[in-house]
Amino acid sequence: MKHSFNEKTKIIFISSTGGHFAELMQLKPIMDKCNYHIVTEKTATNKNLKEKYKNKLDFLVYGTRKTKLLYPFILLINCFISLFIFLKIRPQVIITTGTHTAGPMCCIAKILGCKIIYIETFANRTSKTATGKLLYHIADTFVVQWEEMLELYPKAKYWGWIF
Repeated sequence: MKHSFNEKTKIIFISSTGGHFAELMQLKPIMDKCNYHIVTEKTATNKNLKEKYKNKLDFLVYGTRKTKLLYPFILLINCFISLFIFLKIRPQVIITTGTHTAGPMCCIAKILGCKIIYIETFANRTSKTATGKLLYHIADTFVVQWEEMLELYPKAKYWGWIF
């Protein structure tokens, strides 16, 4: 990553669970150099993360667009939880690998003057993600992991793969 952070820099690292979270955790060397906090969705597969990260981790409600009827309510609940977490941590920077889980936090961060670094997923080499389309316009730094993605996101930065 091209930014320099120190132990006083408060950063929220946020992503949905699964592959996006696996990408986010590739940034652990950066986390170790700053005052970090991790936010992800709570699922059966990652509930043990609280034991490892204790007060450095918060969960959002798990939900995807596939849970059609419940998704709007889950999104609304996550907006309130994200606001609570943001006000509790008061970060200077939000770093995210997406997806929908990160949207509310990034919007809150932008409104409240926080810097946003969005890293478009490694999984997409030729198409934009829904969250990428939204956050491209508000992120202070928008990063792609494939050079080809610069054609879709001309103002993005190509920093290579985070894996």
